[in-house]
Amino acid sequence: MLFEDKVLTCKECGVEFVFTVGEQEFYAEKGFQNIPGRCPECRRRRKAESRGGSGEREMFDVICDECGVETKVPFRPSGDRPVYCSDCFRKRQY
Repeated sequence: MLFEDKVLTCKECGVEFVFTVGEQEFYAEKGFQNIPGRCPECRRRRKAESRGGSGEREMFDVICDECGVETKVPFRPSGDRPVYCSDCFRKRQY
């Protein structure tokens, strides 16, 4: 499937924004059916509001179960499954 940049209008603020080829490929890869209705700025603002307005995720200090490095993760580890740093997690994906 061939994609090309599309100019869309944000349903929230009315500004035009580009839905790039790369974004379209990402949406297709993830199986998303709908095109974005909001511009990137409105999406960021909406996401921040859903997190209590801070825009920051709560991070938790952990030790990677594979390499032993100290790292932070965006979830509270339950202790019943291993937790990995981003490098070790990425290696395990392939």
